[in-house]
Amino acid sequence: MKTALTQHKQIKLSARELEVLKLIVEGYTNPKIAAELYISLNTAKTHVRSLMNKLGASHRIEVVINAIRHGIVEI
Repeated sequence: MKTALTQHKQIKLSARELEVLKLIVEGYTNPKIAAELYISLNTAKTHVRSLMNKLGASHRIEVVINAIRHGIVEI
């Protein structure tokens, strides 16, 4: 069985994806993420989709749950 740290190393997130993930954890919507990071709504959506793909999630809550499971974020 792999540890959370080992699993975390296998999931490569960019600095921007980590910023977006932090905002998702805090409950930000896509429009609020876009405003907070001074990016377009489409760019925010792209980052969220990328996180969903990398974390094997089908919705935002699952992104947060899987990020916690992989030791990427703590609550």
